[in-house]
Amino acid sequence: MTRNRPSPPAARPPSLPPRPRGGFGRAVLAILWKDLAAEMRSRELLSAMLVFALLVILIFNFAIELAPALRSTITPGVLWVTLAFAGTLGLNRSMAVEKDRGCLDGLLLAPVDRSAIFFGKMLANLVFMLLVAAILLPVYSLLYNINLFRPGLLLVILLGSLGYVAVGTLLAGMAVQARTREVLLPILLFPVIVPVLLAAVRASGGFLQSAPFEQILPWLNLLIGYDVIFLAVAYMVFDFIVEE
Repeated sequence: MTRNRPSPPAARPPSLPPRPRGGFGRAVLAILWKDLAAEMRSRELLSAMLVFALLVILIFNFAIELAPALRSTITPGVLWVTLAFAGTLGLNRSMAVEKDRGCLDGLLLAPVDRSAIFFGKMLANLVFMLLVAAILLPVYSLLYNINLFRPGLLLVILLGSLGYVAVGTLLAGMAVQARTREVLLPILLFPVIVPVLLAAVRASGGFLQSAPFEQILPWLNLLIGYDVIFLAVAYMVFDFIVEE
C-alpha cells in the first residue's frame, strides 16, 4: 500500500508593495522637494522665467510713457500680462522636463494616489511663480515709481497665481503627451484662465486706486471660487488625464 503524501503548501500570492507612511501629504511634499532641489541645482526654469519677465517689464517701460495719474490704471494689466506669460513658460518646462527625462513614468508607477503628483507639481510651480513676482514687484516699483507692496495687492497675487498654476498644471499634464506641447499649452490655457486674469486685474486695480472694499470683494470672491473649483476638478480628473 502507498501512503498518502502530504500536498505541498499553497503558494502565497505576491504582496503589494507597502504604501509610504504619511500617505498623501508625504507624497506631495516629496514631489515638491524633488522639484525644488532639482531647480536649485540647475536653475534653468527660474532663471528663464525671471529673464522673460524682466524683459517684458523693460519693453513696457520704454514703449509706454505714462503720466503719474495713469500709472495706477495700467499697472494691473502690465503686471498680470507679465506674470501670465512667465508662468506659461514655467508650466511648459516643468512637465516637459519630467517627460523628456522619463521621470513622469516613474512618478506614475509610484504606489501613491496620482493626484498627489498634481499637487506636488502645482505647489512647485506656485513657488516659482511667487518668486518671480517677489523679484518683479520691486523692479516695477523702481521703474514706474509706484508702490506695489500693499497687503491687498499681495493677496490678489497669491490668489491669482494659485488659480493660474492649478489650471496650468492640469492642462500641462494633458499637453505634455503631444509633440507640439509648446504651442498646445497656451492655446488650451488662455481661454480657460480668462476669469482669473480678469478678476485679478480688476481687484489689483481696485487696491492700487484705493477703491472701496465693497467694489473689490466680488472679484476676490470670484478668485477664491475659481481656485476651489479647479483644485477640486484637478483632484478628480488628473488620474484620467495622465493615463496613456
